[in-house]
Amino acid sequence: MEKVLLKGNEIIGEAAIRSGCKLFFGYPITPSTEVVEYLSKHLPKQGGTVLQAEDEIGAINMCYGAACTGSRVMTASSSPGVSLKQEGISYSAAVGLPMVIVNVNRCGPGLGGLGPAQSDYFQSTRGGGHGDYRTIVLAPSKAQELYDYTMEAFDLADKYRNPVLLLTDGFLGQTMEPVVLKERPEAPEVDREWIVNGSKGRKKRILASYSLTNEIGEANNLRWEAKYKDIQEKEQRWEEFYTEDAEYLLVSYGTTGRICKSTVLDARKKGIKLGLIRPITLWPFPEKAFLPHMERVKGIVTVELNTGQMIEDVKLAVECKVPVHLYRRQGGMLPTENEILRYVEDTFTLSGTKEV
Repeated sequence: MEKVLLKGNEIIGEAAIRSGCKLFFGYPITPSTEVVEYLSKHLPKQGGTVLQAEDEIGAINMCYGAACTGSRVMTASSSPGVSLKQEGISYSAAVGLPMVIVNVNRCGPGLGGLGPAQSDYFQSTRGGGHGDYRTIVLAPSKAQELYDYTMEAFDLADKYRNPVLLLTDGFLGQTMEPVVLKERPEAPEVDREWIVNGSKGRKKRILASYSLTNEIGEANNLRWEAKYKDIQEKEQRWEEFYTEDAEYLLVSYGTTGRICKSTVLDARKKGIKLGLIRPITLWPFPEKAFLPHMERVKGIVTVELNTGQMIEDVKLAVECKVPVHLYRRQGGMLPTENEILRYVEDTFTLSGTKEV
């Protein structure tokens, strides 16, 4: 295993190559551009192809066509670009096409800014486009996870025949950190009887999302619904940090999940029993993470880089049995660990605690 220093976006590109990705279609947009730049330089050396499409709509539909052949395919963009891809993502989910979509989240709404943000949480976890569908969403918080979760995204996409979204942000994408370039485990065996690769000697395979009758439409939706329930049951993932005796919990993912770990350590020095649940899958949201703590925890604070989006899923997970509060920053601003701790102390009237 080789340890190297790479920018976050470059790590994603390297992980995609080592995952057997053969086709990349995209359109440059800051702060995700290094993904396509890195792949343009290195993927052709491995027998792959990189094509800059005329726009984001063209890129996602090229992914649709390539995925129909069973090839491992990826696209990458940032918030406004991912918005343009939503129709194609919906089509891909309806047909059951495995692909990986990277969103290096920038601030919004509109063109927004280039700083770290989590304003695409709703878009990512609610499907994003039209119709009843879901994409699996992985949320890395450091360099090694950018690498590992990119690899895992390809396997999950194949396993469930579903688009998988890797949600990062400008901070993770632009920061240089050391990463261990682990070899990918052997790819899991998956059904290949659906791919379009020529029909000589067999019945034609047609991959289309249009339902000609309401009865077929309902049957299709019920089949997808069953798949999503299976994913919800099997693929909830999270990290816990000092939760064993926690009386208060932070819930945060990605970049702010890193900051919250320092907040927890600072709180513990002051005698505050604070812990952290860091969702790794934003969809399916890790509802199971909260169940062991419901009888003990007195309050929860979600820490987000938006106006409050993940907080809705946290409230649903705890069924409103525990007070849930929000601490947020916006527009590319990151909170400090001290800001978060002061908010926890003020919200739960804990400011009288002393150093221990």
